[in-house]
Formats: sequence, C-alpha cells, structure tokens
Amino acid sequence: VQLQAFGGGLVQAGDSLRLSCAASGRSSGIYAMGWFRQAPGKEREFVAVIRWSGGTTYYGDSVMGRFSISRDNDKNTAYLQMNSLKPEDTAVYYCAAQGYSGSFYYNYFRPQEYPYWGPGTLVTVSS
Repeated sequence: VQLQAFGGGLVQAGDSLRLSCAASGRSSGIYAMGWFRQAPGKEREFVAVIRWSGGTTYYGDSVMGRFSISRDNDKNTAYLQMNSLKPEDTAVYYCAAQGYSGSFYYNYFRPQEYPYWGPGTLVTVSS
C-alpha cells in the first residue's frame, strides 16, 4: 500500500485546511486509515483515525471538536478537515494505514500499529 498526502500549507490562526490522503497499490486490504502529526522536538502524536468499513472514528484530545476525518471508499482517499487552527497545530502531518489486526479498538492511537505511511505534509499555522 502506498500513501500520498496532500493539502498542507501556511495558514493563519482560526483558518481551516483540508488534508487528503490517497491510497494506491493493495488498498483493498486497508482496515483503517489515520492521521498523525509531529512537531519539531516532539513525539509523533495521534490525530484521528477512521475505519474503512463502517466509518467509526476516533480523535486525539487536542483536536476533538475541531478536526474531522472522513473517507471516500471509491477513491481510496481519506480526508482530514481541520477547523479553528491554532499555532500549536503546526506540524508535519502523516497519513497511515493498517490492515485488520484484531486489536484496532485498543491500539488505534499507537503509531507502531500502522505498517503503511505516507511521506508527510507540512502544516504551519501563524498567530
């Protein structure tokens, strides 16, 4: 599975931005697709995840109520709608995908549960 994220850029605090992540290759094996982010000097942080079938979603505490994840199964694409952006949202955003593991509901926030990663897209929020 190959992943490619799009949509990063420079915005001002309070603005909105939508990221896209397109999957190719053996994308039929995707069970869930998630977004993580990593700011300079910080660990990779869980942002959101969506189950490919059924659409169950989970969010990190820092983005709850501001970010929304969705997917288009026909296009093998996941989206991250980011509203009310804050300077602390500045980071490289990565999309990641996992196949079925049986432990999704316990481990969806752990980066090591995702074997497939895109190269990342930079989001910069100015104050």
